[in-house]
Amino acid sequence: MRTTTYRVAALAAATALALAACGDNGNGDGDSNGDSTAENGAAAEGDKPFGDTITIGTKIDQPGTGILIEGEYKGMDVDVAKEIAERLGYSEDDITWQESPTPQREDMLVNGTVDMIAATYSITDERKQRVQYAGPYFVAGQDLLVKNDSDITGPEDLDGKSLCSVAGSTPAERVAEEYSNLDIDLSTYDTYTLCMEALAAGRVDALTTDDVILAGYAAQDQWAGQFKVTGNTFSEELFGIGLNQDSEACEAINDIITEMWDDGTMEDIISENLGPADYEASDANPPSPGGHCAGD
Repeated sequence: MRTTTYRVAALAAATALALAACGDNGNGDGDSNGDSTAENGAAAEGDKPFGDTITIGTKIDQPGTGILIEGEYKGMDVDVAKEIAERLGYSEDDITWQESPTPQREDMLVNGTVDMIAATYSITDERKQRVQYAGPYFVAGQDLLVKNDSDITGPEDLDGKSLCSVAGSTPAERVAEEYSNLDIDLSTYDTYTLCMEALAAGRVDALTTDDVILAGYAAQDQWAGQFKVTGNTFSEELFGIGLNQDSEACEAINDIITEMWDDGTMEDIISENLGPADYEASDANPPSPGGHCAGD
């Protein structure tokens, strides 16, 4: 695993352009069956958009959103991807899962390693230069996870503190750009699990990423009662389904996402995966899918 440490002020200039291009302007299975799938506009038999099978990228180490436990993929993103695949005409037996680390996601879509990615994948203009997105299917916000006895309540309290995030992630870029006036010692790892271990060991003072990811970690048995999400979000993250720019499934997936919110499937998925952390989706949900497909 790779680890990088640098000062936020030094990184700010290098990341300013990438952050300015950020698309943040404005991530329970449903009861659908074969009949409802057809009614909801999914591909007819023999007309599946990715062929007879589908390869889906997701995270394998993010509790609550995407995690691999004893050979089984679980989490909000996993359930969203399963539901989308089913409504496109794919059974679970047709799905091959592939880990998609944050720094590798665009490459995996461009080179065809995966057909689509559901992995707390924030939509940004910079990323849209290489890939397209269906969605957003969920709107989250960047926050901080700290130990229960920490006096950190928001990003302004990070001056003179150490912070961890994942290399190449939108949260790391945002902190570097928007809080370059603070003396923050920012360390980046390949995964949030490594950041979580650093936080637990006291090597860093806080972990930053989207609140839904932090809630998933805080709810895990081994961390129960030790950490808290500050609840002071400072961004709006649009989670999308990543696709190769040549894929013709983007608009169909947008329609499916709308249906999933309309019929209650998304609320069920959120409750099943994040309910133990007392997480509630922000008022920015449900989102309005569209505008991020190639050519939009």
